[in-house]
Formats: sequence, structure tokens, C-alpha cells
Amino acid sequence: MANKELKIFSGNSNPDLALAVCKGLSLPLGAASLRTFSDGEILVEIGENVRGQDVFVIQSTCQPVNGNLIELLIMIDALKRASARRITAVIPYYGYARQDRKVAPRVPISAKLVADLLTAAGSSRVLTMDLHVGQIQGFFNIPVDNLYASPVMIRYIKESFHNDLVMVSPDAGGVPRARAYAKRLNADLAMIDKRRDAPGKAKAMHIIGDVAQKQAVILDDIIDTGGTLAEAAKTIMEHGAKGVYACCSHPVLSGPAIRRVMDSPLKRLIVTDTIPLGDKALSCPKIIQLSVASLFCKAILNIHCEDSISSLFEIQF
Repeated sequence: MANKELKIFSGNSNPDLALAVCKGLSLPLGAASLRTFSDGEILVEIGENVRGQDVFVIQSTCQPVNGNLIELLIMIDALKRASARRITAVIPYYGYARQDRKVAPRVPISAKLVADLLTAAGSSRVLTMDLHVGQIQGFFNIPVDNLYASPVMIRYIKESFHNDLVMVSPDAGGVPRARAYAKRLNADLAMIDKRRDAPGKAKAMHIIGDVAQKQAVILDDIIDTGGTLAEAAKTIMEHGAKGVYACCSHPVLSGPAIRRVMDSPLKRLIVTDTIPLGDKALSCPKIIQLSVASLFCKAILNIHCEDSISSLFEIQF
């Protein structure tokens, strides 16, 4: 495909995914120079004409979160000032999504602040994947398309597990997602009741549902420090499961996460490439990474051609 009106640019957060998307669309990656001054300020220079064109900027706001976010905002501003017709911020992983409401007095709603910043910078629309909570879409006054990693995840689960499968939600909030997977995989459903004592720390208490003599797959959207996952895997095995696995869309894997995964009863952790894996994660034998580039290819092409992408919003095979 060669279309002079469609251009794709990438920040520094996830260049491999951006290149995979460009390959899938048979398009070159847009020319842009991103430099950092000695004091930490970021300079972006767009290296080609984008006047009147449909531009997509691929940038996950993963670690370093603040640097990648500012880089994305500056790229959008540069494209706006270069007279791009429409600028779509493609954010495979939307950082600050867990700060989506006031859980204590005098705390921010940072997910809303990020939405305001993206809009003020000049974004015409946002394309993201597996938002931590769907209501974040309502923080924007521009169109937001929230894709799901389910097509690649369900395909992998269907090919890898055949009998005695139970989908496990690590908390009450994830039950609708786990139920949707269980329905399409003809699997059982369970939930872990947990108590969170502090941010990044959780203690699994007990399981609602039956996991005995079954292959359990924990389904979550984000794995950060791995504390919840490790406790969940331990609790599931204590309840008689034959084996425990996990799937997550966004492998943040910060701090002691890799060590916790290795020390846990998990047999495999299946993740996507919305966030690039670090060297420790890449060398971890338990971690398997699946690509969601094809989903973003289809979404970008359909948005550009003004076609519907509603099929990508459904959990499906």
C-alpha cells in the first residue's frame, strides 16, 4: 500500500512496534529527529512534509513515563505547527491510567490531566489498547478508540490449552473481562478476593470458584511489580490447580517483577508488545511476548479510510 496522505511517526518508547506496524501497512516510518539537550529538554524536528496529511504518532507512555509523555506531546505540537490535517496519537499503553479517580482527599485524577494535555497539544483523536478502565474515554473531548488484545490472546490460549481450563480474574474489577474470555473459550470462571494495603502491594485472600485439578489462566491488563500476580499464583496452586499461567496486555514489569515471576509457581506469563521488554524480561524463560501490530495496522488503515473499526472493540477470536 502506498498512500501519500497517510504517514506514521514514532517516538523512542516502542520503535519495534512502530516498525512492525509500518511493515504491515507497507509504509516507511516517517522521518523525525528526536534529541535531548544536556539539561534534559527534548527537541523534535519533523524531517518531511506533512501539510494536509493524515498523521499517526506511535508512542507508549511507559518507563520513563514522564519523558515519553512529554516527547509525545512535543511531537504532536511539531506536527500541528507543520499543518498536518489530522493527528492521531497512537498510545498502545496509556500511562497514568490507574489514577482515574479520587481514592483519597487531595489527590489528582492524573488520567484526566493526561487527556487534557493530549488534546491541548493538538491531537485530533487517540488510538489505544486495553485501557485500565473504560471510562477514561470519557475524559476526552475528542474521539478515542480503545482496542483489545483479545484476538491474539484468545488465539494463543485456544492453541495452547484444550481441557480443564479456568479463567481467573485477579480482582473484582477484572471479572467482566475474564467472563468474556471464559465464554468464548468454553472455560470455567474464578475470581481472587484480595486486600490491597498500599500501592503496588496486594495480599491474595481466597478464591471464589473452583480451580482444583484445572489449568488456571490469570487474566489482567497490567502487571507492574508482580506482587498481585505472585500472590494469586501461589493461592491458586494452594487450591489444587494442576498448573497456573498468566496473560496480560501491558508488561510494565517494574522493580522486582521479574524476580517475582521467576520465584512464583507461574509456568508461563504471556504478554504483548504494547510495552517493549527489557533485557531481564527478554531473558526470562517464563515470559512469552505476542505482537499486536496487526491489530493496530487494521485500526490505523480503517481510521484513515473512514471505515468502521467496531469489530476491534469486541473480545473475539
